[in-house]
Amino acid sequence: MKKLWQRLLIFILAVPLIAIIVIYLSHFNHLVLNVLVVLFSTMGAAEFSAMLAQKKINIPKTEAMILGALLPAAVSLTVCFNINIIFTPSVFAAAVLWLLVSRIFSREASLEDFTGRLAAGLAVLLYPGFLLSWLIGMSRWENAGVIILTFICIVFASDASAWAAGMLFGRGNQGIIPASPNKSAAGFIGGVIGSIIIGVGAAVIRPDVFVFRFASIPGFAAGALLGLVTGIAATLGDLAESALKRSSGIKDSGNIILGRGGALDSIDSIAFAAPVFYFICRLTLKLP
Repeated sequence: MKKLWQRLLIFILAVPLIAIIVIYLSHFNHLVLNVLVVLFSTMGAAEFSAMLAQKKINIPKTEAMILGALLPAAVSLTVCFNINIIFTPSVFAAAVLWLLVSRIFSREASLEDFTGRLAAGLAVLLYPGFLLSWLIGMSRWENAGVIILTFICIVFASDASAWAAGMLFGRGNQGIIPASPNKSAAGFIGGVIGSIIIGVGAAVIRPDVFVFRFASIPGFAAGALLGLVTGIAATLGDLAESALKRSSGIKDSGNIILGRGGALDSIDSIAFAAPVFYFICRLTLKLP
């Protein structure tokens, strides 16, 4: 019961807060939201580096945080301040080069950990930073506020409806995924249904934004497709992080968010679903 109230409290507080940020603080292509994404990516990278350390794959926490922030920050500068688009891949290349050359003058004892440090550095550069960068990339689109808010609501609805369906109908159909034995088939189906409802609802409320590329297919079909694919991706993101935590022997990535655990626990689904949602929008919708 305590966990139920914690989840409800987070949902009641988080959704309106994000809506306010997206709708009313949209200056400079949603700079405030993008800064929050960079912040969570930084914290998530630090938590991920701690997981890797459990497997003796070490990187200094400060360096992990810098690497986790690099790509989201680079995309934010490109989007919000119209910096040349080549800036982001240049930052990515510079980070990889740094990881490759930063230990070439180290003492022999330090070189023994070089491979692990390189692996950890590349890992925190990509997860969650690279994946979250696609969320920031959406902020350059026309009607970005509606699209981003729809994406966030789809992910939240997937999580909330999966949890509710699992609680109500999950007994007897759990243990399908070894990485997360508490997850149930009923929860997965409920999560997908919840995400489809949000996708269709967004397309019905704002048909001027969710315009399908193919005129013969109604707009709500685009919303259903967005909800379906994004909901599945969000679930896979949650399961992927569960596998990482189980491999590392920890329950939560951190404890900074009541009822959710760490920053990575809160953004795992968003990070995984962001590039999927981005590409589905580009493929199916009429975007400038």
